[in-house]
Amino acid sequence: MTDTIHHAQLEWDEEGQPLSSAFGDVYFSRANGLEETRHVFLQHNQLTERWQALSAGDHFTIAETGFGSGLNFLAAWDLWMRSAPTTAQLHFVTVEKFPLAKADLQRALSLWPELAELSTQLTAAYPVFVGTGIHRLRFMDGRITLTLIINDAALGFQQLLATSHPLFADCCAKVDAWFLDGFAPSKNPQMWSDELFTAIGQLSKPGTTAATFSAAGIVKQGLKLAGFTLQKVPGFGRKREMVKAIQNEPFVLPVSDLALARSYSPFPVPWTIAEQHTPLAGAKQALIIGGGLAGCTSARALAERGWQVTLIERHAQLAQEASGNPQGVLYAKLSPKQEAQAEFNLSALQFALGFYQSRWAQIGAQCGVLQLAHSESERQLQQQLHNRFAQASPLVEFVSAAQASALAGVSLQHGGLYFPQAGWINPRRLCESLVDHPAIHIINQCDAVDLTCDDQQWQVRNTSGDVIAQAPVAIIANARDAKQFTYTSALPINAIRGQITYLPATATSQPLASVICSEGYIAPAEQGVHCTGATFNLKDGERGLRTTDHQTNLDNLREPLASIYTDWQALALDKLGGRVAFRCTLPDYLPLVGPVAHEQAMRERFAPLRKNARAPVHLPGCYHAGLYINIGHGSRGLAYTPLCAELLAAQINNEILPLPRNLANALNPARFLIRNLVKNKP
Repeated sequence: MTDTIHHAQLEWDEEGQPLSSAFGDVYFSRANGLEETRHVFLQHNQLTERWQALSAGDHFTIAETGFGSGLNFLAAWDLWMRSAPTTAQLHFVTVEKFPLAKADLQRALSLWPELAELSTQLTAAYPVFVGTGIHRLRFMDGRITLTLIINDAALGFQQLLATSHPLFADCCAKVDAWFLDGFAPSKNPQMWSDELFTAIGQLSKPGTTAATFSAAGIVKQGLKLAGFTLQKVPGFGRKREMVKAIQNEPFVLPVSDLALARSYSPFPVPWTIAEQHTPLAGAKQALIIGGGLAGCTSARALAERGWQVTLIERHAQLAQEASGNPQGVLYAKLSPKQEAQAEFNLSALQFALGFYQSRWAQIGAQCGVLQLAHSESERQLQQQLHNRFAQASPLVEFVSAAQASALAGVSLQHGGLYFPQAGWINPRRLCESLVDHPAIHIINQCDAVDLTCDDQQWQVRNTSGDVIAQAPVAIIANARDAKQFTYTSALPINAIRGQITYLPATATSQPLASVICSEGYIAPAEQGVHCTGATFNLKDGERGLRTTDHQTNLDNLREPLASIYTDWQALALDKLGGRVAFRCTLPDYLPLVGPVAHEQAMRERFAPLRKNARAPVHLPGCYHAGLYINIGHGSRGLAYTPLCAELLAAQINNEILPLPRNLANALNPARFLIRNLVKNKP
C-alpha cells in the first residue's frame, strides 16, 4: 500500500457521459454503454448459458481490467440475479489505477436507471481510497462479492498469485471469465503489458474464457502469451471486430533452471504454499472451537458460503471470555509507516466499517470515536498522518479541541482524530446476531479438550473422551487456550490481563455522545453505566477485580476528561463493578489466521534456512489438511475479526483472497517457525 492515490479526472460531454481527461477516451460506448457491456463481456463469455448450468452452491469468478464506472460489474450482477441459482455466488474481481470519486461514480451510473437498485448499493458501500490496496465488498449476504484492487493492472493481479516463486505462483484460486476492459491500447499501452498477460495466464485454468472490445495486435499477442486460443467476432455498434478467447490447456510459465542457484535463491522460499493446495472434496462441513468474536465471525463467513458449521463453546452463552465486555470500541491505530501492521490495521478497519453498517441497530451505537492527541508523541503521530488522510474525511477527520468537544458533548482538553462511522459495540449481542443463521449449529457448555484427525475427519472430544463433533475442516478460535491442543501448543501465544471499570452516569457525564480514546477509553452511558478501561498487564494471571486497576482506569480520565472526572474521584473503589479478561496476542501483535503448520515436517523441509536465509529451497510448506486457526486479535477484536474471518473463509473455500498476498503471509501461523529457522533458534 502506498501513500498516494489519484482519482480519475473527468470531463462530461453534452449527453452527460464521462470522458477521461488523462487518457482522452470514453468510459463506455456513446451509442449505449450497457448494451456494449452485454454484447462484449456477457454474451461472448457465454455467461447466461454457463450460469444457468451451475449447481446450487457453486462459485463463479470474473476478473476485470479497469473498473471505471462499475457498469460492467452492475451488468454482471443484474444478469446473475436472472440466470444463476439462488444459492450460487458471484465473485467479481477488478483492478483500477485511477478510481472515480464517489460523486462522479454516482453521476455516471445515474445514466442507467434500470440498474438503480444495484448502483445504490454499490455507491453506498464504495470505499474511501487512501492508497493502493484491496477492498472487499459483499452484497446480498455474500451472494455477490466485489474485490476492488486499487493499483496498476499487472501489479494488482500479481498480488493475487500464491507467491512470486515461479514454480508455485499458480497455486491459488482461479478465474472463470475475464473482462479485458480499460482504455484502448492506443490510449493506454502501458496497461496492456506482458506482465499483465502473464498474470492473466497464471490466474486462469482450462475452460477460462476472455472477451475484449479490442482487436489490437498488442491484445491478441498478449492473450496468446497467456495461453488462450483466440477468435475474432463482430464488435458492438460501429466497431467491426472484437476478440473472444478460451484457455484450453494449463498455462505453463517458462522457468529457468532453478538447480543452478546453489547457494542462494532469487525467489522467496515457498513456505506459505500448502503441499495439498487443491480444494477439499465432499460436503462443506466445518467445526469451530470457540464462541467469541473470532469463532462467530468465522462461522458466519462460512455459513454465507454454503457451509454447515458446528460451533463449540464451553460456556452456557457466547462471548464469555475476552469478547465479553459490554462495550467494545471499533477503531484501529493508523500509522504513517509502510509495514504489515499499519497496512493490515487500515484494511481491517475499512472492512469492519462496511461489515457493521447494516448491524448497528442490533449491536451498539454508531456514535463516532475520538482518538485524542493526549500526549506529545500522539500529537506528532497525528501530524504525520495528516498528509495521507487529509482527504479521507468519510473515514477519519482531524479535529481541534473545540470541534472534539462539540462532537463529544462534553469539554475536552485536546483535539485529535475522529472516526465518524465507528462507535461502540456489545460483543455478546454481535456474536448472537452472527450465529443467527440456519447453517450454524451451536453446542454450548462443552469443553473441547482434545482435537485429533481420523480418516480425514477432525474430531473434538470433551472431558469424558467422547467425540462431540467431527468435520473435514476444523478451526481453532479459542484464543490463548489454543495452546492446549497438540497441533498448536508450540505457538508463541501471550495472554495480557485487562480490567475494565463500570462508572455510574452523572448529570455531567450523561451528555457524552461519542467514544473517547486516550490512554484508555470511555463510552457513552448504556443503561446508566459508562464502561472505561482497560488496563494492560502482561504475565499477570489474576482473575479477580483489583482496586488498583480501577484507580488506573480513573486516572486515565483525569487529564483528557477533567470536566467530568471530578464526579467520580470520590467513589469507593471497592464498590465499583468491572470485569477482567485476558487478551490473546502474538509477539508481533498481528493475528494468527490460516492453516496450521506441521511443525516437525516444516523444520525438516526448511532446515537449510538455519545456515542461509536465502537457501534455494524449492519445496512447498507442510500443513495439516483441513486444520485452521484464527486467534490473536488482542484489544482490536472488533476491528480485526471480520476481515480475518473473510480471509480464512476465502482460504478454506479456495477463493481470491481479500488481502494482498504479502499481508496474508504476514498473518500465516507458520511465520514464527520460519523466523526461528532463519535465526537458527530452537
